[in-house]
Amino acid sequence: MSDDVLESLPDALQEVRILRHSQGGVEDCADEVAEEVPVALVFNGISHAVMMATPADLDCFALGFALSEGIVKDRREVFDIEVLPHADGVEVQLQIAQSAFACLKAHRRSLTGRTGCGVCGTESLGLLDLTPERVSAAPTFELDHPRLQRILEGLPAQQALTRATGCAHAAAWCDAQGEIVRVFEDVGRHNALDKLFGWMAKSGVTPSSGLVFLTSRASYELVRKCARMNVPVLATISAPTTLAIRIAHAAGIRLLSFCRQNGFVEYPATHVTPSP
Repeated sequence: MSDDVLESLPDALQEVRILRHSQGGVEDCADEVAEEVPVALVFNGISHAVMMATPADLDCFALGFALSEGIVKDRREVFDIEVLPHADGVEVQLQIAQSAFACLKAHRRSLTGRTGCGVCGTESLGLLDLTPERVSAAPTFELDHPRLQRILEGLPAQQALTRATGCAHAAAWCDAQGEIVRVFEDVGRHNALDKLFGWMAKSGVTPSSGLVFLTSRASYELVRKCARMNVPVLATISAPTTLAIRIAHAAGIRLLSFCRQNGFVEYPATHVTPSP
């Protein structure tokens, strides 16, 4: 992607005039608000999805989406990514292998998503993919409370969009020592995770060498994406859903939620209640 295209993309935030009300009265001032724009993902000339997203790191977003949604099996099946700004949004054009494109056309669904929407556009319950791949590699380290504390302490300094706007989720890749390697932010938690996965694929990161940390709840879509990307450890600040827990167990993912400075919650497979 050229520097000209990067410069012409809308910023991730913009300044707006606000009236700030408080006990001391009303103040007319400026504030920064996160951008949210339609991002169309186009595969081999065919529009597949329109997601509402923060217009930054969209090449990583598109690659991560293609991988985590199972459109392509490997980064090598994505030959080119081009980001094209438009007056009413951004279009990301991907050229993918013909075999992957044929599968996409056979199972095509039209996705007009809200912010990072996970299943919008699915036409029936039978089309939902709730059977995850089994993660093939166990983590190469033991995740403990001190490592999670290190992540929690270091993450706020790397959330520039959140600090400016209070309106973004973060997805972080952390190494075995609990050091934060890379953080992506977006108004949609799914989008932030896809941006991270795109970067991981480009950088050749080995998923078993660290963990994904999310500043969100653990919904089933996020765990499902981690299963496709062969990520064995997922930690989140907020709560999981029961379906997220079941998918984590089925995939062999270690799921940690309610991650706080004083501890975290883990969900052993022996404590699962099967779905009715």
